[in-house]
Amino acid sequence: MSDKPTVAVFRPDDERLESARRTLESLGLEPLGDPMLAVVSTGERPREDAEFTVLTSKTGVELAADVGFDPAGTVCAIGEATAAALREAGYRVDIVPETYSSEGLVETLGESVAGARVEVARSDHGADVLLDGLEHAGAYVHETVLYRLVRPPESGISVERAAAGDLDGALFTSSLTVEHFVEAAREQGRADAAREGLNDAVVGAIGEPTQDTAEAADISVDVVPEQADFDQLAQAVADRL
Repeated sequence: MSDKPTVAVFRPDDERLESARRTLESLGLEPLGDPMLAVVSTGERPREDAEFTVLTSKTGVELAADVGFDPAGTVCAIGEATAAALREAGYRVDIVPETYSSEGLVETLGESVAGARVEVARSDHGADVLLDGLEHAGAYVHETVLYRLVRPPESGISVERAAAGDLDGALFTSSLTVEHFVEAAREQGRADAAREGLNDAVVGAIGEPTQDTAEAADISVDVVPEQADFDQLAQAVADRL
């Protein structure tokens, strides 16, 4: 067994998990990949007549591109990772908020969306704060659900390791990863032991909404990076370890 600190990471089982593993290894950590999210496409196509179009994830960009989406008006990315995916897919990027979050995007758009049609294309678990904030700013908001996020049936190795006290850290990258971890722990009958194991480890949450979800489940969060960025999250946990 490696003498490096073992850190659980819950990203989908694609290039995001591989990238996360490389990042953790570069920081001297032993990654434990346990995907708590899988993507199921809805096949929906975002509206193309909006004055503002908001994309909130790399996955959403890729699915929109797959159906030949051609947005009109101003294109907004919720963060730099989404912006990079847009550029890679051949789209322009007009707005990226300074703070990579729904609140940050709403604040950045501000009064510019008053009376405008805004298309939000994202997963079925998008935060209400984005739609509510845009509507409060006077926008006419339409949401297209591009994909559903489900828990893979094979997930849960991190629950076993946490319950056994064999985890040194855990990186929660969304509220849903927290919820699916808790769900897996309950199914295994290890809810209390897994929670205790996490509370003895260094737990990182990628942003305040994820932190709130974890703490509502009685999971103590030790670090939250300044930006909702995986590399910053991994670095913050490595520094604490």
